[in-house]
Amino acid sequence: MEKMPYQAGLEMLAVQPSISRATDIRTSDWQSGLPTLGGSQVVLRELRPSDAASLFALLTTEEVSRFISPPPTSVDAFERFIAWTLRQRAEGTYACFAVTVKGCDTAVGIFQVRGTGSGMELSEWGFAIGSAFWGTGVFEDSAALVIGFAFDTLGVRRLEARAAVKNGRGNGALRKLGAVQECLLRKSFLKNGEYLDQHLYAILASDRRHTRDVRFEHAVRVH
Repeated sequence: MEKMPYQAGLEMLAVQPSISRATDIRTSDWQSGLPTLGGSQVVLRELRPSDAASLFALLTTEEVSRFISPPPTSVDAFERFIAWTLRQRAEGTYACFAVTVKGCDTAVGIFQVRGTGSGMELSEWGFAIGSAFWGTGVFEDSAALVIGFAFDTLGVRRLEARAAVKNGRGNGALRKLGAVQECLLRKSFLKNGEYLDQHLYAILASDRRHTRDVRFEHAVRVH
């Protein structure tokens, strides 16, 4: 998701999430508070205002922000972004997880899922992870958890992603996850005054049933 749905003009007061038991999660329960998801290397949890400093430090570097819309420009702006994610989650239109590495609760990235229709059946997802964690397996572990959450809890039927043609790492990551490249969106993404071509990818619920990876089967929810 190279164009983040958050805009500064949409800033909201923070909504304090309630804690949901992982074993009790149903399609609608996530609106009260995202479950905590555990993989082999990572723990994904709801964003907190205290994550703003680490996300600002890690996601605003040139290599990370090169192919995404401009991230918030200060720690305060990240705090407002986090408050906005909580409001959108409560409204049932959006979910955003903080990525943490097991044994350390510092947020090193985010994964977002946004409904593009009246509900979450048709959704778009995106991600940003600090470059120090590239190539470590953190992305793959996190992506498996988010894909499982999207289809099993949010009830997503079609999960889309866009990646600039020039973004070789992003395109490779999506293909590795089994996303199908469907078309070329010409001059569809404005970055630094230049309109870039993007590839549109999708994963369908039916695709996932036929090509389910063992990582999805063993992704664990923790409370």
